[in-house]
Amino acid sequence: MSEQEKRSSQSGGNTPQRKTEKKPAAKKPGFFTRVTHAVSKWFRDFKSESKKIVWPTGKQVVNNTVVVILAAVIVCVFVYVLDVSFGFVRDTIVKLV
Repeated sequence: MSEQEKRSSQSGGNTPQRKTEKKPAAKKPGFFTRVTHAVSKWFRDFKSESKKIVWPTGKQVVNNTVVVILAAVIVCVFVYVLDVSFGFVRDTIVKLV
């Protein structure tokens, strides 16, 4: 083996060292282009998500409406009873003093 072969085998083989050239960065799209793409993507996503919506039946809507109205009436009655009770207690205390 010659001296050159020994040196090349010790230095890591016969592949010469190459410099890596940097490629110029791709030009960034303009502001309006980016905004337009973002808005159009949002509308596409909105359309696809809208197709997944499961709307309640008419019977379910009526049932839920009745439940909400009854709950509101019950809370109103409860608050009215508390108001009358505390008013009575207040009036009784004022009369005693």
